Amino acid sequence: MHKLAAEIIDAHGGLERWKRHDSLTAHLIQGGVLWPLKGQGGVLDDTSVAVSLREIHAGHAPFGTLATRSDYRPGRVALLDADGTEIAALDQPRDSFAGHMLETPWTPPQLAYFAGCAMWTYFNMPFLLAWEGVETEQLADWEEDGNHWRRLRVTLPPSIVSHSSVQTLYVTDEGLIARHDYDVEIAGGTPGAHYLTDYTEVDGIRLPTRRRIYPRQPDGQRVPEPLVVSIDIDHYVFG
Repeated sequence: MHKLAAEIIDAHGGLERWKRHDSLTAHLIQGGVLWPLKGQGGVLDDTSVAVSLREIHAGHAPFGTLATRSDYRPGRVALLDADGTEIAALDQPRDSFAGHMLETPWTPPQLAYFAGCAMWTYFNMPFLLAWEGVETEQLADWEEDGNHWRRLRVTLPPSIVSHSSVQTLYVTDEGLIARHDYDVEIAGGTPGAHYLTDYTEVDGIRLPTRRRIYPRQPDGQRVPEPLVVSIDIDHYVFG
């Protein structure tokens, strides 16, 4: 593991402490232009998410008024009612996004896929850096709004499904992630700049409670408007 990757993991609480847990749940309040743009405004404005820390698996509950909960895995996503009966499902869901651009609307199962994939990645980072096959490389430092951040390029193996296989972390002097860049492949490769702030500590693990995602220009600069996604997080609980 790259020295900076190890420093980042330690700053967030350490791999040994993280591995004591199997899952992480939290309450989300979400906003931004993405959801109505995709024809899914309001569905996940106020929900809870649960992600596995051992495998790629996540779910939201409630899933608006459409379902009691969603169940996301890379190969299949489903919407379920209270007794676990499937309301809708999609096999090999990533294939259904072929040809999609940022403005292309989503079906409810596609929303469940995107939200599950996104939150699984967000909640497992930076400890995902320790997964088998993940490669890291330190890039040149970055100056932004008076902040000096170190940068780590992360290349994920095919076995780890996320927004994109190549992502970049921007790290404070303390070792905390301040910004997380990626390209949303299922939305035409739309580039995002994702900011993490207002960290809290739960069971010795440092976790952000505020996330804001903006468009990213080719030179890496953030586009201040529109706000693509906002996520405010509380009630983190490890399982």
